[in-house]
Parts: sequence; structure tokens; C-alpha cells
Amino acid sequence: MARRIRAHVLRMTSSGKSSHVGSGLSVADILAVLYGEVLRLDPNDPNLQDRDRFIMSKGHAGASVYAALAERGFFARERLAEHYQNGSIFSGHVSHVDVPGVELSTGSLGHGLPVGAGMAWRAHAAGATWRSFVLLSDGECDEGSTWEAVLFAAHHRLSNLVAIVDYNQLQSLDTTQATLALEPFADKWRAFGWDVVEVDGHDHRSLAEAADVPALSEGLPRCVIAHTVKGKGVSFMENAVLWHYRSPSSDELARALAEVQG
Repeated sequence: MARRIRAHVLRMTSSGKSSHVGSGLSVADILAVLYGEVLRLDPNDPNLQDRDRFIMSKGHAGASVYAALAERGFFARERLAEHYQNGSIFSGHVSHVDVPGVELSTGSLGHGLPVGAGMAWRAHAAGATWRSFVLLSDGECDEGSTWEAVLFAAHHRLSNLVAIVDYNQLQSLDTTQATLALEPFADKWRAFGWDVVEVDGHDHRSLAEAADVPALSEGLPRCVIAHTVKGKGVSFMENAVLWHYRSPSSDELARALAEVQG
């Protein structure tokens, strides 16, 4: 599934001349695990009351979410060709408008975790069995609103909330270290009252075990720091900040697809 998500992202960003292919490749394994194994969802009933809620807070990687939803059966894979076209519902930054399976339009960084924490608080207060998952970028952890939500979730002991950080250590124009250093990153989340697990963000078994928390418990909110490679799966895109904004040409697309499809 992760390979198929990567192939979809490459085609979508190339044909639409959109950005953020590196980010989409970075999170493909995380989304494959969530949509393929962890999230309790029903493609035939996208608004099922007891569904798990998922928010892609790093909304610029929206192509990867659309790809995962198509693979999960929320809509036909062929519709991904509409991505970034005039009048399409599949906008560059992920949108919930008319897109089954998307909970929240995102892209203005720092909004996803506050909303996800609010959802988790509502479920926790009602004794509901569904969980709230939020996938953040590491650069998004520069935002003060993110840390306000971190405080809120710990205060209310929202054990039904899982924040997954795509820690590829590259943001829009440079490394996270050069932009605004995050380390000691895991210690900061722990100091704010969270249960923290660090994993290889491309190891599916480790991701599933870290993310699949029980809905009703007396524990703490869970932060999964997923160590990833930006542009993962395409040799000439890996760890290259260039691919935050650039889209693949037709020749680059062919080379990249040959790598991700094996």
C-alpha cells in the first residue's frame, strides 16, 4: 500500500504541477499503516459515528491522504487524476469539502493538533470508543498553537489522542536544526506530560504498535515521533529540500516510478 501511495503522489504532483512531493513520500508508510491497519473506518459509511478521526495537520502533503483514501476504497483511484486541476475537489492542501473520509481542511500549520485534541476531549467526556489521530510535520512544531494543544491534552489526560510527528528534519527551506532547533525533542513532549515513543517511520510493525492505543484508558496522550526520510523511496529526492516545492518533470516521474514500483 505504501508503494502504491508513493506512485499516486508522484503522478498527482507531476500532472498537476503541484508541490510537496517530498512530504508526501515521507509519510506514505505512516498513512499505509494507519489506513491499512490502525484506523477504524468504513468507506461505505464515511460519517460513521464510532469511526476514528484522523487529521492530516501537515495539509501540504494532501496528495498522500487522497491516495490513501482511494486505496482504502473511499472513492475510485481514477479520480486521483483530478488532483490540482481547475474545479477539482482534490486541492493541493487537503480539503474536507466534498471529499469523503477527510475530517478537516488543513494547511495553515498549527491547527490540526488543537482540533484533534478537541475531538479527543469530546469523545473522552462522552465515554466514546473512537480515537483521534493527528499527523504533524516537524516544522509545525515551531508553532505555539501546537504546544498549547500539547498542554491541553496532557491536562485532560486524553489517552485516546495520538499525535504522530513526521520527523524528517527538513522543512520548507532548510533543516529543522538550522531553522528552529527542536532537540531535545522527545524530552520536550515528555516534560509536557505525554507518553512518547520513538520509531523508525518506515517500519510498519513499529508504527502500528506505537499508534494503536486503546480508546478508553487512564493513560496519557501518546506522541509517536516517527523518524523518516523526506522523499523516501526515490533516490534523487531523498533528504533534498529541493523537493518541498518542486514537482517532477515527465522524465523525473518515469525515473521515480521505476524506483518506487520496483
